[in-house]
Amino acid sequence: MADMDDQDNKAAEIIDRARNAVSGRVDRMRGGGSSEDEQTELPGMSLMEHLDELRKRILRALLYLVIGFGFGWAFRERLYHIVMAPYLKLGLGGLNYTHPTDPLNLYIIVALIGGAILASPFILYQVWLFISPGMYAKEKRYVIPFLAATFILFLTGAWLGYHFVLPEALNVLINGFGKDFHAIITMQEYNGFVIAVILGLGITFELPILIFFLALFGIVDYKFLLRHIKYAILIIFIVAAIICPLPDPVSMCIFASPMLALYLVGVAVAFFVHPARRKKKELAA
Repeated sequence: MADMDDQDNKAAEIIDRARNAVSGRVDRMRGGGSSEDEQTELPGMSLMEHLDELRKRILRALLYLVIGFGFGWAFRERLYHIVMAPYLKLGLGGLNYTHPTDPLNLYIIVALIGGAILASPFILYQVWLFISPGMYAKEKRYVIPFLAATFILFLTGAWLGYHFVLPEALNVLINGFGKDFHAIITMQEYNGFVIAVILGLGITFELPILIFFLALFGIVDYKFLLRHIKYAILIIFIVAAIICPLPDPVSMCIFASPMLALYLVGVAVAFFVHPARRKKKELAA
């Protein structure tokens, strides 16, 4: 009961911090900001204008996704061979399928994921354009670092998943645990496995970006993150257990290690971008 009450108190603390941070930002926006760097575009926009802006950004993001899908479809067979390379190295031959549309669906998914990765910088830029009216002028300078870091971190996680985690997982699961059995792996099963590993690692590598925005808006700071690091470690290991393709605890720990390192990177990011620290630094200057 004490642990449950403690967890409820922690959750309430986080909610209160988020509410206070958002309320404080809204109040400063309505006040027009105390300097030119604190001016925003938000006070001059109505709810309907926000909805119209959201619609415009979504449509443009979808347009970029369609263009990316077109490029992915043009190279669908090459992308398919890239996805299949770790499996083919096991010498098991081609994949099986149980429905006539499975090959078509596989090409569509491969082209869509490849196109989404290709178009991601442009899609992320639309996300930035939507949230930027609610940011101070001095915060908008983070647009290029935000786009570059988000893209690089995702590619790093996906690359590690493709070159290290996926081949090792396939080898252990098929040639290790499954050595006494005959493997009949379908396109759908393999494709889902590849997506879980590559996209799972790519998304988890975005943790510093999430912490960056939470710290930028004053919802968390480095002290808060360090004080609650034991809960972060617990959540990281839970996520690692979910997305780790291998069943042994050693592999789960190896999977969780980069996420823990990224959390510490996020702590350092929060140390530099939290509004209170920035304001203190500006006053000292």
